[in-house]
Amino acid sequence: MGIITIEKANHLYWLGRYSERVFSTIEFFMEYYDMMIDQDENVFHSFCNRLEIIDNYKDSDDFCERYVFDKQNFDSIISNLSRAYDNAVVLREEISSDTLCYIELPLKVLETRDKEAIALKLQRVKDHLYSFWGSIDDNVDSEACRNIMKCGKYAERLDLYYRFGDQKEDIAKQTAKLENRVQKLQSDYNLEGLTTIHLSQDSAQRWDCLDNIDQLTKLFEVE
Repeated sequence: MGIITIEKANHLYWLGRYSERVFSTIEFFMEYYDMMIDQDENVFHSFCNRLEIIDNYKDSDDFCERYVFDKQNFDSIISNLSRAYDNAVVLREEISSDTLCYIELPLKVLETRDKEAIALKLQRVKDHLYSFWGSIDDNVDSEACRNIMKCGKYAERLDLYYRFGDQKEDIAKQTAKLENRVQKLQSDYNLEGLTTIHLSQDSAQRWDCLDNIDQLTKLFEVE
C-alpha cells in the first residue's frame, strides 16, 4: 500500500463509512419522517429495528430530536458525523483543508439549534456531503486514498440498502461500485485478504454479502 500506513487506511475507510452513514440514513430518516407525519407516528420503531439500534425513544418527537441532534446518543446522525469529522481531522494532509471543511460545515449545521425546519437542516447537511465527495475527487491525488474511502462509502451504502430493503437493481448497482473499488485495491496494492472477498449482486444472498463487507472492514482494523 505504499506510504499509506494501516492506521491511515483505517481512518480513510471509516471516514468513507461514517460520511456515507450520515448521508444515507438522512435519506431513509426523511422517508420515515414523512410517514410519521402522514401515516403512523410510531413507525420510527421500525426504523430503529432495521438499523438494529437501541429504541428507547418516548415518542416520535423524542425520536426526531435525539436521533438527529443528541451527541450523547451513540446512534444519532450528529454522533456519526462527529466520528467522520474525527477521522477527517487526522487525514487533513491526505484530503486537504478544503475537503475537511465540507465535513466541518454540516457538523456546525446540526450543532446550531434554531427554528429552521428539520427537513431543510438535513438537506443542507446532504448538500455539504455532496461537496465533500466532489472535493475528494478534486483534491485527493492518491488513488489509493480515494479507493479506500470509496470502499468504505459503498460498503456502508450497501449495508444500509440491504437493511431497508431497496430494489434489487439498486443493490446490484452499489455492489458493482464496491466490487470495482475492491478490484482496484487488489490489482494495485495487493492487500492480503482481498482475494477472499467475493461480492454477489444477488439480493437474496444478503448475509453472504454482509459477511464479505465484514471481512473487508477487518482488513483495515488497527491491532
